[in-house]
Amino acid sequence: MTGFLLALGMIAPFYNLAFVLITVYLFVKLFRTPKAGYVFLTPWKMIFAALLVFVAEEVLTILRVFNIVNIPIHINGFFELFMIISFIYALLSLKEHIRIRHL
Repeated sequence: MTGFLLALGMIAPFYNLAFVLITVYLFVKLFRTPKAGYVFLTPWKMIFAALLVFVAEEVLTILRVFNIVNIPIHINGFFELFMIISFIYALLSLKEHIRIRHL
């Protein structure tokens, strides 16, 4: 069982990046829609920025697994902190947008 968990831990970042490629494609389609000027996209842009930070974190994880870079593991906490702050900012900006529109 330990060998399976070790193999899963090594291959999981690759699967994450594959799923992120699909998500980036969907974001590009969202940002290129003809009616994008009528949609409030600021929260989506913040979520997209968090997604790009996630890609950077996963690339560093893959490089760390293959011993290409020697970056301490606690650096991932800074990436995750930025992602959480981006999500919170996206929610608050959407809440403010809805409050202003419905006055």
